[in-house]
Amino acid sequence: MSELSPRARQIVDAARDLVERDGPDALTMRALAARVGVRAPSLYKHLPGKEELASQVVDVALAELGRTLDAADGIDAIAHAYRRFALARPHLYRLASTSPSARDRFELAAAPPLLRVLGSARRARAAWAFLHGMAELELGGFFADDADVAAAWEVGIDAFRPPSLLAQRRGI
Repeated sequence: MSELSPRARQIVDAARDLVERDGPDALTMRALAARVGVRAPSLYKHLPGKEELASQVVDVALAELGRTLDAADGIDAIAHAYRRFALARPHLYRLASTSPSARDRFELAAAPPLLRVLGSARRARAAWAFLHGMAELELGGFFADDADVAAAWEVGIDAFRPPSLLAQRRGI
């Protein structure tokens, strides 16, 4: 994330709040200008355009996701924190996960905590693919109405739990 002036940071924070509340389509320069109390052309004094603004909002969302996952200890805590983050901030999550500018940065937000607990880049990437896929499916409403989505998450997390934790969880 590039260094922003305090006013530009305020604008990005307002844009983040707008996206979180109303979705990415609500992020217009006109709506944002009204939110921060200026005319739309004034925004361009602080940020070069809407694309840069959206990229900054994605940076903020990914930094939040990274901090959330860093604070979690163990694969269970990371997986549940990931799910909670996506479900609590569906618009920000979706913007970050679909933004072409975030292609590499999205995985990088999740990789360090997963690598820390799984010890392998391959396992960390596989776990991220599971977490991301499940979050996208859940947010998109792709599970049947009677599906036990929480149980599906747990079964998927089982694949990444250490054998000792898995045995303990199953009461073996």
